[in-house]
Amino acid sequence: MNPLADALVAPLAARNNPVLILEDGGEVTGQALFDLSGRIANVLTNEGLSPGDRVAMQAGKSLQALALYLACLRAGALFLPLNTAYTTAELDYFIGDAEPAVVVCDPKDEGALADVVKAHGAVLHTLDAMGAGSLADAAAAANPSFTDAERGPDDLAAILYTSGTTGRSKGAMLSHDNLLSNANALAKAWRFTANDTLLHALPIFHAHGLFVAVNVLLRVAGRMIFLPRFDADAVVANLPKATAMMGVPTFYTRLLSDVRFTKELTQHMRLFISGSAPLLAETHQAFEARTGHRILERYGMTETTMSTSNPYDGERRAGTVGFPLPGVEARVVDAETARPVPQSDPGILEVRGPNVFKGYWRMPDKTAEEFREDGFFITGDIARIDSDGYVTIVGRQKDLVISGGYNVYPKEVEAEIDAMDGVIESAVIGAPHPDLGEAVVAVIVGGTPAPSAEQVTRFLQERLAKFKCPKAVFFVDALPRNTMGKVQKKALRDRFVDTFR
Repeated sequence: MNPLADALVAPLAARNNPVLILEDGGEVTGQALFDLSGRIANVLTNEGLSPGDRVAMQAGKSLQALALYLACLRAGALFLPLNTAYTTAELDYFIGDAEPAVVVCDPKDEGALADVVKAHGAVLHTLDAMGAGSLADAAAAANPSFTDAERGPDDLAAILYTSGTTGRSKGAMLSHDNLLSNANALAKAWRFTANDTLLHALPIFHAHGLFVAVNVLLRVAGRMIFLPRFDADAVVANLPKATAMMGVPTFYTRLLSDVRFTKELTQHMRLFISGSAPLLAETHQAFEARTGHRILERYGMTETTMSTSNPYDGERRAGTVGFPLPGVEARVVDAETARPVPQSDPGILEVRGPNVFKGYWRMPDKTAEEFREDGFFITGDIARIDSDGYVTIVGRQKDLVISGGYNVYPKEVEAEIDAMDGVIESAVIGAPHPDLGEAVVAVIVGGTPAPSAEQVTRFLQERLAKFKCPKAVFFVDALPRNTMGKVQKKALRDRFVDTFR
């Protein structure tokens, strides 16, 4: 028994039809993907990998990168996908914390990472965005036949890192049952079948692109147009071949700005889904006016995969994230008392279900803090549930910024800024952005002399992933504080709300 490999990978062996359509039009059959996953699984196990070991990947989206994920499922390893924008310093933390047996990186980063990987006792392989590298070379010489490892529903399948407000990243532990139950629920809720072709332009180091898009389509034996990234030209060219698309709000705002994106281009499509960041109501309405389609918005977190969704049949209500998925319970409670709030009143959203993760890697105390005694997970998001049962996310208890679908935790950015010469203190906030949903803004109290905005930007770009770096930097005489001395970020958000408008 191996729940995810049995459900997602094993059926590929009998598929002689395409499972992937690549950017150049090339097709990959299920059999070919199955064999490649077996070859990579043999490479991993021949190097000493055992069930329960971790495999970290920071590599571009490719057929081989996808096969690595499937190989990890088959070998019983925990897959640890890492954002391709992470710096060497960030990777040092992740590798040190997760202690992977194998690390896969882009060949161009091999020199910078070799010492880090060696220091943590891992084996280093390379894989570029075209699928070339030492891992691909080893796989080409390996046997495609592989006997899948035995795993149970509660065994871990993946670790996804999500930062905390303290700046220290936490590894969310996701089990076979977490991921498979969610794939089953989503396939049913969104009516996916073997007749579907998903336009896949999302990254696969993120839960959205991997555990939602890939898992759902593999579960139903559908196909994916597997684009390396979102590119308007490629999306417009490939839409006529697709029946569905999953994207972040940025995808849809960019398509709406393209004159080629018309009702005629989308008339054959069955479904457009949006997530990972709030979809503005005006984007929802503009999309319907242009295409006749109402985008289906849903809600999830790294720790829970998907928890709610607007209905496939019925009203997809702009500004809401719909109803709890089958098997998932949701409630809104008072932040102080943890008691349920009156209907339609805002409070902290809590969820419980088979989708909810097993806890944070090697952080039992933090895990205990985030769960109620009755098993509900405290999301930290502020929401309300109306009389019709629709869930609306109205804010975040924590200061998380979601920019272009990626989570940015202000404390991490602030720590880097505060380390600069000439900086007394800083506050990092999110401001509404027409393309990214939110963009990072740094507000700094400078010394004498203070650095320039350009110096701050350059300094951070050397230390943080690009999506974490501020899109705007402001200098102020003092940060607003309450009587207890706490920085009032709401006041800053109100002050700089029009930065990108």
